[in-house]
Amino acid sequence: MTVAIFLMRTKYFLTVCFSFLVMTSWCQSTKSDSLISVLKRTQNDIDKAKLLNTIADTYKSSNPKLMLHYANEALTLSRKINFATAEGNALLNLGNTKIISGDYANALTFFAEAQHLFETISEKEKLENKQGLAKALGSIGIVFSEQSNYGKALQYYLKSVKIYEEIKDEEKCAKLYNNIGVVYQSQSSYFKALNYFVKAQKIQEKRKDTNLGITYTNVGNSYLHQNDLAQAHYYYTKAKKEFDQNQNPRALGEWFNNIGLYYKANHEISKAIESWNDAIKTFTSIDDKFGIADSYLYLSQLYLDQNNLEEAKQNAEKAMQFARELKVWEQIVLSEKLLSDVFSKQNNPSQALHHFKLYSQAKDSLTNEKNIRKSVEEELTFDFEKREAIQQKEIEKKELLLQEQSKQSKMQLFFAALFGLLLFGIGFLIYNRIQLKKNLTLQKELAEYEQKALHLQMNPHFVFNCLGSISSFIVQNGTDSAIKYLSKFSKLMRLTLEYSKESLIPIDKEIESLQNYLELEQLRFNNKFSFSIHKSDAIEDDMALPPLLLQPFVENAIIHGVIPKKEMGTIAIRFNIEKENLVCTVEDNGIGFEQSKLAKENTVLAHKSMALDITKKRLEMIEATTKQRTDFSIEELKNGSEVQGTKVVLNLPIQYIQ
Repeated sequence: MTVAIFLMRTKYFLTVCFSFLVMTSWCQSTKSDSLISVLKRTQNDIDKAKLLNTIADTYKSSNPKLMLHYANEALTLSRKINFATAEGNALLNLGNTKIISGDYANALTFFAEAQHLFETISEKEKLENKQGLAKALGSIGIVFSEQSNYGKALQYYLKSVKIYEEIKDEEKCAKLYNNIGVVYQSQSSYFKALNYFVKAQKIQEKRKDTNLGITYTNVGNSYLHQNDLAQAHYYYTKAKKEFDQNQNPRALGEWFNNIGLYYKANHEISKAIESWNDAIKTFTSIDDKFGIADSYLYLSQLYLDQNNLEEAKQNAEKAMQFARELKVWEQIVLSEKLLSDVFSKQNNPSQALHHFKLYSQAKDSLTNEKNIRKSVEEELTFDFEKREAIQQKEIEKKELLLQEQSKQSKMQLFFAALFGLLLFGIGFLIYNRIQLKKNLTLQKELAEYEQKALHLQMNPHFVFNCLGSISSFIVQNGTDSAIKYLSKFSKLMRLTLEYSKESLIPIDKEIESLQNYLELEQLRFNNKFSFSIHKSDAIEDDMALPPLLLQPFVENAIIHGVIPKKEMGTIAIRFNIEKENLVCTVEDNGIGFEQSKLAKENTVLAHKSMALDITKKRLEMIEATTKQRTDFSIEELKNGSEVQGTKVVLNLPIQYIQ
C-alpha cells in the first residue's frame, strides 16, 4: 500500500512570502552585483538599510545563504538607526529564509515580530505599514499551512487579502488567491481550490505576471488529484513555458517534482525518473536541501514500486541524510519507512526491524514537534486575538460617536422618507396584488416539481440498495469500508435535504453533490466505472442552477448505461458557457438507451419516465420565471452501427445567486 504515499504529497506552491518579481538567474546576479556596487558608495544609513533588504530579496530564489546574510545586516542597521519599516522588511526576509530551509518555528517567530512591528508603525507611514502588515499576515498563513494547520492558515490569508484588496494591489491578491487555493486543496476541496487558482490565473494573465508558471502548476496539480491527466499535462506544459521565460530555480525544481508525479500516474516511468533527477540538479544549484530530500523520496518510492531495491535504498538513504541535517521529521519518518520496506523485501529482517524502530521513534518525535508547534501557534493566536480585540473596541467607540452625531439628521430624513414611502406603498400594493396571484400559482408549481425531484433523488430503490451495500461491506470487507461508504451516503443525504430547500444553488454545490453521489456509486459497484467532472474557467463563482437537476441523468448513465456493460465504464460531466447559455453535458460509454429499454423492468422504466417528465416540467418552470429559453436533448452515440454510449445536453439560462 506504499504506492499512494507520495501521490498525496503533490506539492502546491505557496507564493505570498516571495513577493517580488522573479528574474532569470543572470539578471538576478547582475542586479545583485549592481546593487552591491551602489551600496558601497551609499553614505546615508536609511538608504543603506533599504538597499540591504532589496539585495536580500534578489537572492531569495537563487542563494538563500546570501539572502540570510544581507537580511541580518539590514536588521542590525535598521535597529541601530531606529528605522521601523526597514526592520519589519528585514524580519520578513529572515522569515522567508527559514521557510526555505524548513525551520518553521523560527520563521513563525520572525513573521509574528514583523506583524507586531507593522501594527505599531506611525500613521505617516500608513501605506507602507499596510503593505508590510499584509505581507506578515500572509507569511504567517504560509507557516501554518506548511504545518498542516489549515484553519489558522486560512484565517491569516483572509486578513492579508482583505488589506491587499483595500489598497488595490492585484499582484498580491493573486498570490493570496493561490495560497487560499492550496488550503482548500489540502482539505480535498478540489473545486473550491481550483476556483481560487483560476482567480489568480486570470489576474496574472492580464498582468503578464512572472509568477504565472506557479499558478499553472497549481492548476495542473488540482487536475492530477482528480485523475484528469490530460488537463494536468496541459497546465504543466503551460507552466514550463512560463519558467523558460522567467527563470525561478526553486519553482522550477518543484515543477520537476510535480511533473514526475504526473509521469508516474501515466505509467511513464523513465520520464518520471528523469524529472526527479532534474529536480535534484535544480535544487542543488540553490542549495535547497528540503526540495532535494523530497525528490530523493519520490525516486525511492518509485524504485521500491518497481522492485529495484538497491536504487530504492540508495535514494532513501540520500533523502535521510538531508532530512536529518534539516531536522525535518516528516521527511525522516518517510525515509525510515521506505528503508524498512526495502530491507523487508530484501529478506533482511534485522535491518528491516532496525529501521522500523527508527521510523517509530521518528513518528514520536514528529508528534512531539507538532505539540510544540501547537503551543507556539496558540500563544501567537492569543496575542493576535488580544490585539485585535483592543482595536475592535477602539473602532466601536468611534462608530458610537458617529452614530450619536448623525442621529438627529437621520430622524429628519426618516420622517420625510416615511411620507414618500406611504404614497409609494399605496401604489405598489395595488400593483402587487395583481401580480401576486400569478406568482403564487407559478411558485406553487415550481415548488411541487422541486419536491418531486427530491423524492426521485431519494427513491426507495436507491436508499435500500445503499443500505444493502453497507451490510455487504460489513460482512465481506470489514467495518472500515462500511464506515467509509456510510459516511459518503450520509453526506449525500444531508446535501440533498439541504439543497432541496433552495430554488438555486451555486454550480460548485451541484458539482460537490454529484461528486459525492458518483463516489458512492463507485464504492457500491466495486469501481465498475470511472468519472470526471469539468467546469469551464468562464463560469463565475456566483453562477447558479436549480438543485438536483442533473442527478436523474447521472443515475440513468450509471444504472442503465455503464453497469450492464461488460467492459469498464466512463462517465463525463461538463459545465460550459456557450452563446450566453449554461450548457450541462452528461456523457457515458454505456450500452445506449435502445438496448437498455429491452433489459428494463416496468417499475424502473416508470422511474426513468417520471424523472424525465419532472425534469421537462422544471425546465418549463425555469423558462417561465426567467423569460429565457431552456431545452435538453438525449442522443445515442454511434460509430457506424456500433453503439458507443449516450449523451444528454441541457441548455439553461445563466442565473446568479442573489
